[in-house]
Amino acid sequence: MARLTFIMVISGLVVVADCTMFHLQPNTQKCLREEIHKNVLVSGEYDIQEAPGQKVDIQVTDSKGHHLYLREEAEGGKFMFNTDDYDVYEICFSSRVPPTQRGIQQEISIKTKHGVEAKTYESLGEAAKLKPLEVELKRLEDLSESIVQDFSYMRQREEEMRDTNESTNSRVLYLSLFSLCCLVGLATWQVLYLRKFFKAKKLIE
Repeated sequence: MARLTFIMVISGLVVVADCTMFHLQPNTQKCLREEIHKNVLVSGEYDIQEAPGQKVDIQVTDSKGHHLYLREEAEGGKFMFNTDDYDVYEICFSSRVPPTQRGIQQEISIKTKHGVEAKTYESLGEAAKLKPLEVELKRLEDLSESIVQDFSYMRQREEEMRDTNESTNSRVLYLSLFSLCCLVGLATWQVLYLRKFFKAKKLIE
């Protein structure tokens, strides 16, 4: 029981949810960007302040320009998608106001969730006829797997950064040795040239 309580406390500390609120000026666009890993479920819920005559479009895209969610004249809603690759994903809100109307700023709030927190375990439990405790254990199992994957990704990134650092150090060392050899060779050539020049001028023997 103590171990289960500890796991539940940990799960409460690693909730991946972002809630953002901002004001969108008339005929402008504002975007939110975030890097997300591969095969991660992302859900979002947004609410847009009503303004007569003004329209707001929302679109979710990746760095390649693929539309994962698109809705014109939105007032509020939800979206959900699964990431196909590690990429930068962008959520953009665009305001449109008729030329004959003077627009006002609109308040927009959006809440996004990633990974385990984006899954709807209640509906999953109802479909599979699971008890509440079984649903919670399933959520904790997915959360533990997500934590393991995050640590694995961090270890992989650390190895890549270490390899890059070692490669950079080796290249700098070789470049330094090459520069030193060039300087020594140039200095030797200058000494021999000056000695030959002074001998030709009979300044030295």
